[in-house]
Amino acid sequence: MAFASGKNAWGISDRSGRRYRLRDMKKEWTGALVGPDEYEPKHPQLEAPNVGADPQALRDPRPDQSEALSVYIYTNQVGQPIVGPRAIGKPGSVTVTTT
Repeated sequence: MAFASGKNAWGISDRSGRRYRLRDMKKEWTGALVGPDEYEPKHPQLEAPNVGADPQALRDPRPDQSEALSVYIYTNQVGQPIVGPRAIGKPGSVTVTTT
């Protein structure tokens, strides 16, 4: 599609309604066609920051072998803590004590 050269054309500013030479008008980032004295570039804070990827999990994590595993179960429905079955163990071996 061919357009006319527009060397003598006039345009109306979308912001103020003033008349400008069409060849001198500028298009803003909002799509508005404005005069050269009304032009405002896009502010950098309107752009989203470039952030990297989230950190990934370890491939084969292993717990520390020197720490014991303790599990406490409270089974009172009145609200008083009563120690129920208690299990204490280390990775590789399990000791179960009931009271």
